[in-house]
Formats: sequence, C-alpha cells, structure tokens
Amino acid sequence: MAKWTPKHEAPEPLEGPVVATITGGTILWFVLFLVQLPFYGWFDDHGHLWWLWTCLAGAGLGLIGIWYVRGRDAAIKRAAAAASAGTGTSGAGTGSEGASGATV
Repeated sequence: MAKWTPKHEAPEPLEGPVVATITGGTILWFVLFLVQLPFYGWFDDHGHLWWLWTCLAGAGLGLIGIWYVRGRDAAIKRAAAAASAGTGTSGAGTGSEGASGATV
C-alpha cells in the first residue's frame, strides 16, 4: 500500500466565534440533561439511562472546552499584540523569543 501524500496544501483553518459556539453547545447539553431528568425512571426501566449521563458528560466537557477556547483566544490576541508592538521597534521580534510563545 502506497503512502498517502497530499497533492495540495491544506486550507487555512476557519476562525469564527469559537467561544460563543462552545458556550452554546455546552448550554444545549445541559438543557438536554435537565429536560431528561424528570424521566429518570423511564430511562432506567428501558435501559436508556446512558442518554442522561451522556448529556451531563457533554455539559462537563463543554465547560472544559470553554476554559480552553477562552485561553486560546486570549493567547492569540496576546501574540497579535506582541507582533504588532514588535514591528515598530528595532531588534525586537527577531524570532528568538522561543518558549515565551510571543511568535506565531
């Protein structure tokens, strides 16, 4: 079997309202959990209790996602500010920032 090699470069990732999207999804999972909660007995009787816990897990993972994308968004904004501040000064922004994460 031949190794797969891409014939063209991958497109740039789409940037959008990531924090709002993740927050909306998290709220949706939590609302679904709350809607199903009164039917706990029915889900338990029919072997579908995992539906309830899936919604709760989605809400919990969504909270982690909100924390992550907010940090990512802040880091992107810091890097953009550092890059724009570094273009006006001589000697700054030479690419030797390394572990500071100032370069993108």
